[in-house]
Amino acid sequence: MAKIGVFVGTVYGNALAVAEQAQQILELQGHEVEVFEDATLEQWQAYLQDVILVVTSTTGQGDLPDNIQPLYTELTDKLGYQPDLSYGVIALGDSSYDTFCGGGCTFDELLQEQGAKRIGDVLLIDAIEVAEPELFAQNWIEEWGTSL
Repeated sequence: MAKIGVFVGTVYGNALAVAEQAQQILELQGHEVEVFEDATLEQWQAYLQDVILVVTSTTGQGDLPDNIQPLYTELTDKLGYQPDLSYGVIALGDSSYDTFCGGGCTFDELLQEQGAKRIGDVLLIDAIEVAEPELFAQNWIEEWGTSL
């Protein structure tokens, strides 16, 4: 089974609720899971040989939430190439904005540029259509966890 770090970018708590749901599902599958709400580069680096799940909402004009922006900046400025990393992304957003799920898509683009291997497609969760994102994400999380 995999060792998984779940890195959360949240403003109002929806992304954290999805991350906690992911932790429960993935642990039931036998994975070792830890959730990081205010993650450091050192915590990220502990999973470079393992698996990372990024769960982030979008704020402003497609921006990352304040609690995950410093990590993103450090990944960009200090880490660079991550060819051994496997990851997944769950992006929350509002389709009434042009920058729908911009936070998660931005994170995915960075990891792709840095050579990391994405497992599965990015899950896009639309706040207009989905009242309970943690329930909406269940099937994706189960399939993602099984594919590890």
